[in-house]
Amino acid sequence: MHRLASSFVLGYHGCDRQVGERLLKGAPFKPSNNEYDWLGPGVYFWEANPRRGLEFAREASKRTPSSIREPFVVGAVIELGLCLDLTTSSGVGWMRIAYESLAEVSLAAGVPLSTNSSDQLRRNLDCAVVRMLHSILADRRLSAPDTIKGVFTEGAPAYPGAGFLEKTHIQIAVCNPDCIKGVFRVPDDQFRR
Repeated sequence: MHRLASSFVLGYHGCDRQVGERLLKGAPFKPSNNEYDWLGPGVYFWEANPRRGLEFAREASKRTPSSIREPFVVGAVIELGLCLDLTTSSGVGWMRIAYESLAEVSLAAGVPLSTNSSDQLRRNLDCAVVRMLHSILADRRLSAPDTIKGVFTEGAPAYPGAGFLEKTHIQIAVCNPDCIKGVFRVPDDQFRR
């Protein structure tokens, strides 16, 4: 974990319009705490990618059940603080340590490890590893991460033979809500190509 990157980033949160309007008026964000959340518990943002945030909200609105009736995006200024950055060797190293600990505990308990879905959209194993890392840090009385950041490759190739995928993005889970320094309405021109 580190404080080596620039201190502030812009993140975009896909949600329902009513929720977004409440957030713009100062309501707190509700952290996600699903067993399949890629980066563990936290408030999820798409870094520097308002269009992907809107795509997510549109996709989520089509699922049954869905709390999103009118897809919407709010922007936020996020201070990364103490960041578990999974784009760095150090961040991945922390995850490896947590995985090894989780594997030992699972083996000793005779319980199989969680798995990620084959399409990598539901990341039960990754979430369990992040949760284990939180436990390890707490047991050692080390600081918990304020934010967790990771790159996710997702979607179809951007063009024939491409190594780039259409939905690749950087996602940030804010674990410490004090790191959300401000919320803003995203201008319409940010959604145009």
